[in-house]
Amino acid sequence: MDSTPRSTEPGSTACFCTIVPPHVLDRLAEAADAAVRDAARRALALDSGHRENRLLPPRAVAPDPSGGDHPRRTVSDAHHTETLPGVVVRREGGAAVADGSVNRAYDALGATFTFYREAYGRRSIDDAGLPLDASVHYGRDYDNAFWNGQRMVFGDGDGQVFNDFTVSVDVIGHELTHGVTQHTANLDYQGQSGALNESVSDVFGSLVKQYALQQTADQADWLIGAGLLASGVHGVALRSLREPGTAYDDDVLGKDPQPATMDGYLRTSRDNGGVHINSGIPNHAFYLTATALGGHAWEKAGRIWYDALTSGTLRPNADFAAFAAATLAAARSRFGDGKEADAVAKGWTQVGVTG
Repeated sequence: MDSTPRSTEPGSTACFCTIVPPHVLDRLAEAADAAVRDAARRALALDSGHRENRLLPPRAVAPDPSGGDHPRRTVSDAHHTETLPGVVVRREGGAAVADGSVNRAYDALGATFTFYREAYGRRSIDDAGLPLDASVHYGRDYDNAFWNGQRMVFGDGDGQVFNDFTVSVDVIGHELTHGVTQHTANLDYQGQSGALNESVSDVFGSLVKQYALQQTADQADWLIGAGLLASGVHGVALRSLREPGTAYDDDVLGKDPQPATMDGYLRTSRDNGGVHINSGIPNHAFYLTATALGGHAWEKAGRIWYDALTSGTLRPNADFAAFAAATLAAARSRFGDGKEADAVAKGWTQVGVTG
């Protein structure tokens, strides 16, 4: 996700966050195929405009009569315009409609809510019952999906490189987790803290899918965006926690640049210090921890990462070493000095991070 911090309320920093990184769209903007090139350029222009006009007024939210125990979803249809939110087409409790994008968005919002509520007792992304809103069919062949601090927005993709962005539940879990981070550790979106912001969203995006499918760590695919790449593209997803750097290798799309360890850490001024690339390192640390512990990854590894994120001990500019230390402290606090703490320490050490 491309993201620039913005303030929406006192003490809160939100971000405009997209699932497709800017370096991918930059590559596609130079493609030989005119349709692919034009779609990527439109997406870059729209994303740039959103970042420049990122301040949104706070929403007035009515009290939740359920106390936050149940989701409050609203899905709107932008009808291929660039005007948000669009026309409301499905509300909480409403029957499925004929539009598959609407239903997929509605279901994935629910899956994310259910994951956080049942796995960690969290009442929506703000832990106070925040309604979950989404808009589908945004723009023309828009090659992205984003969280703008208030709602999820989905493009239909260009059909040649990207499919409809509602097809991957982990993408929606990823984007909504930016909201969880906003309301907890509030990690700055630059350098290593920005890469951690991205990684936390990948970790819990993957866990949302695993929870929905009731998969164990060894059954999960550990991919972010499986199903997003159109047929003919040489790749399986946008990112892989199991094997960072292997999600795609395509003549048009390019090669997945994520490193798995600090040996490949990229120092760059682009993309807020390479936040979408260097996130592969903490992603892999989580994968190693989760698979070492086995079973359902949300029960131990995920619980440790969630405890660290919500501990109140992380500074907004936390680096990889600080986050590693926070997860190790969380493991010891919840599970003691046993296999869980050992797995966390080993996972970070294997990717070259000590804390």
